[in-house]
Amino acid sequence: MADRLLRLGTRGSALAVAQSGGVAATVIAELGRQVEMITVQTQGDLSSAAISQMGGTGVFVTALREALLRKDVDLAVHSYKDLPTAPAEGLVIAAVPPRQDARDVLVARDGLTLGELPAGARIGTGSPRRTAQLLALGLGHEVVPIRGNVDTRIGKVASGEVDAVVLARAGLARLDRLDEVTETLDPLQVLPAPAQGALAIECRADDGELLELLRALDHPDTRAAVNAERALLAALEAGCTAPVGALAEVAEGDDGDEIFLRGLVAALDGTDVVRLSATGPTSDARGVGSRLAAELLDLGAADLMGVTR
Repeated sequence: MADRLLRLGTRGSALAVAQSGGVAATVIAELGRQVEMITVQTQGDLSSAAISQMGGTGVFVTALREALLRKDVDLAVHSYKDLPTAPAEGLVIAAVPPRQDARDVLVARDGLTLGELPAGARIGTGSPRRTAQLLALGLGHEVVPIRGNVDTRIGKVASGEVDAVVLARAGLARLDRLDEVTETLDPLQVLPAPAQGALAIECRADDGELLELLRALDHPDTRAAVNAERALLAALEAGCTAPVGALAEVAEGDDGDEIFLRGLVAALDGTDVVRLSATGPTSDARGVGSRLAAELLDLGAADLMGVTR
């Protein structure tokens, strides 16, 4: 099995190919295996509709997972934030590589920051989470819905269709386009999506040889942080399009490594926001997330999301 060619499934967008290419290069360099990248079209790639209109969570991953289960590919690379929180039968997250910077960024006309954009400026985003938090800042900006790849979104700024767009810093870093960022947004202003900036390397649960091989690419602190954030999302019964933000960081505590988790739920129109934080040992990352979600729900998070419980 040592000379087995590994078929890596990826979406075809420039960002997905950059992410998957990075993983492939690491597998080749560090694990000594040859990799063939295979492009798989997903529902999210074929439609220009809003993600929430296409069914929300899973639109970018279902086809890749089906290809894994059919054994058309051996492993798949996902943006972790695109994955549904429920486990997929027959599949397992074999590795979570070190995370890129999880924060959101602004790409604005004339090099402006968020605070420098005048009232009435149009800011484009396809994310309810970003929309709600931008409106909650009370700066008088108009937030308009947009979709498309990084080129398309930044192009709307260049053409004057919008004054700025908000994007994930990690995506621009992977595309080597950080020079276009005009401001990296403080998580106190705009909290990122759960698992933003992290990748998930998925394979079949019964592929023991590959599971063992990929374990070397796993970054325990990143996995713990993402587990806490996604546990919060799961306990809120919210999908990846809900106005929910979460960011966990691992730091050394008195009794070993601890996880510090911030969570946020906002009304879509930005009129109300609840924020809380929690800490706990990294060994209980999911528990930290679940408990923080329960506290958010006690403060009315379900009503803000429009969830009937």
